[in-house]
Amino acid sequence: MATRNPEVPRDKRQGQSGGLFFTSLQMVHWRNFHGQVDIPLAPRVFLLGPNASGKSNVLDALRFLRDTADKGLQAAIGSRGGMGAIRSLHARRPPGFTLAVTVGNRNQREQWKYSLQVRSHPQKHVPEVVAERVTDAQGRQVLRRPKREDKDDPDRLRQTHLEQVVANQKFRPLTEFLTSIRYLHIVPQLMRDLDRSAGRRNDPFGADFLEAVAATPQRTRDARLRKISQALQIAIPQLQDLTLEQDEGGHWHLQVRFVHWRKRPAKQDERAFSDGTLRLIGLLWSLAEKGGPLLLEEPELGLHTALVSRLPSLMTRLYRRSPRQLLITTHSPHLLNDPGIGLDEVHLLKPGPQGTEMIPATEHQPTASLCSEDGQLSLGEILMPAVAPEQVDRFHMAD
Repeated sequence: MATRNPEVPRDKRQGQSGGLFFTSLQMVHWRNFHGQVDIPLAPRVFLLGPNASGKSNVLDALRFLRDTADKGLQAAIGSRGGMGAIRSLHARRPPGFTLAVTVGNRNQREQWKYSLQVRSHPQKHVPEVVAERVTDAQGRQVLRRPKREDKDDPDRLRQTHLEQVVANQKFRPLTEFLTSIRYLHIVPQLMRDLDRSAGRRNDPFGADFLEAVAATPQRTRDARLRKISQALQIAIPQLQDLTLEQDEGGHWHLQVRFVHWRKRPAKQDERAFSDGTLRLIGLLWSLAEKGGPLLLEEPELGLHTALVSRLPSLMTRLYRRSPRQLLITTHSPHLLNDPGIGLDEVHLLKPGPQGTEMIPATEHQPTASLCSEDGQLSLGEILMPAVAPEQVDRFHMAD
């Protein structure tokens, strides 16, 4: 295997785009991270770490900002079990937690800066804004809270300006960008349930996935399904002609023709698909969509390793047609075998007694050294041992 460049130029691996993406993320006392975490973000990001290291919590920091912009601060905190469930158990002072992001594009990495500090009110025990800041591309601070009005009426601090249409006019593009974030972790059982949608919208686990496909303009929908069908035939040759059909009860179904020894192929819908097939369809559809950042949890689940190793190059091709930032958690060394992945796209999560530490792969000296040496190791083979549990050799069942 050829020696890997520590940093592959992004314009060669992901095309060129003027679209917005997160260029940095800062977390203070968030979930299982202690102290302050401040990391740069590329248009494509891979998060590696052992179980319970906090990979999903990194994605949830961005989901929290989306939920705050879309549904409000109180709903975002309430849906996560309250302040006690969000604030790091390792934290001491200051109270509460802080999330801050920088948003930009390839030409200007700092178009917007947003930071939000939240705590639980010491007497009322409800979440309140401690500080909220927005800075534009010229470095002007277009929002700084608390204001005098907030001090005169402290109940105003129960809401962010991010969530208020009358208050976010000066930074509406930032709000719209945050609400465009999509998280996907398909649960096949939900897709098979006829009553899956039940009024849900943008369900992260795919409960309303088929309804969302049906809501897509027919010409766009049919074109995407044809491309997905072609990809599926490579992975599963017996499946042909993926379509979307509606039954007599009004329920939507994915339908394919299953080729077998009889002359006429049999028709099957999602209730007969394997878990891996449903996850792959959901992944391919989401990658083809236009929109804001796409957060993916372990896209390798249920897929053959040969397919997994091809996903990064597929992501690159689709990115050129429909640019959107990808943030991906993974346990798979095969996902990192693609030579187009640069070290600046990878972050390592290492849990410790004082919380999880997050390290850009470019700053992890053993990894950077191995990548710069002549050798036959892939990036996955180099990185996975670096994030393995320290005492994994002692893992066994008691006699």
